[in-house]
Formats: sequence, structure tokens, C-alpha cells
Amino acid sequence: MLQHEFWLNLEYTWLAEQIGATWLFPLFNSLHVVSITLMLGALLMLDLRLSGVAANVYPYRTLSRDFLLWIWLAFIVAVVTGLGLFITRASAHVLNPAFQWKMLLMLLAGLNMLVFHRRSLRLSEGWDNARSIPLSIRLTGLASLLLWAGVMLGGRWMGHII
Repeated sequence: MLQHEFWLNLEYTWLAEQIGATWLFPLFNSLHVVSITLMLGALLMLDLRLSGVAANVYPYRTLSRDFLLWIWLAFIVAVVTGLGLFITRASAHVLNPAFQWKMLLMLLAGLNMLVFHRRSLRLSEGWDNARSIPLSIRLTGLASLLLWAGVMLGGRWMGHII
């Protein structure tokens, strides 16, 4: 019961009420969608390269250098606006299975990225320019594509599952 009170109290904060009851809600919602679109569009290029499906003529390091800053900036905007949207209905969102799946898949996507950067990126000299990418790298790119698709589906289903 105390946990539920915490989420209800969050909804009744000044900030949550300002976002939920003013023009800020549609602004946050729009910025959230645009930032996710930018992030996933850039991430798609990297993941397709990692999975060996597309952009094989470009070295991964070149694509990474061109897209990672945009991915991170868009991700930060998505997180900030997502938190703003979340606090307006926190007690309902935490109980929503679609939201729970979205958060779990986002965590797994982050872990997948962390494992890739920790283990595989330092070995990229061997495959950076190669058309043949090691299976573990291809699976990392494919996992990222699937996990982020799941995050997006979870976000869309949040409003339709109670």
C-alpha cells in the first residue's frame, strides 16, 4: 500500500500537475515521439551494419562516429520527456503490463549495448571493414533491433492495456 501511495503522491506533485493539465503534455508527448524516432533511425543504421544486413561497405567505426552522438542526445531527450509523461499517471503506469515489458526490454537493450561495447568493440579492428562479421557481433545487432522494436511496441500498447 505504501508503494501505491508513493506513485500517487508523485502524480500530485506540482510538476506532474503542470505537465498533465497544460500544453506541456502534448509537447512532451511530441518531443518523446520525435526523439525516439531520431534515436531509433540512427540506431537502425548501426544495428543493420552490425547484423550484416546493410551498409556493409561502411566501416562500423565510421558509422558509429557519425551516429552515436545523435543516438545519445535523442535518448536523453526521450528519457526526460518520458519521465515527464510517466509522472502524470505514475500509479497506473507501474501496474500496466505493457509499461513493465517496455522497461524490462529497455533494460535488456541497454545491457546488450553494454556487453557489445565492453567486449566486442575493442575487437572491431578485425571486422570493421570486413563484409563477413563474426556471428556474436551479428547476433548483438539483431538482438538490439528486436529489443528496441519490443520497447516501441510496449510504448504503443501502454494506452490500450489496462
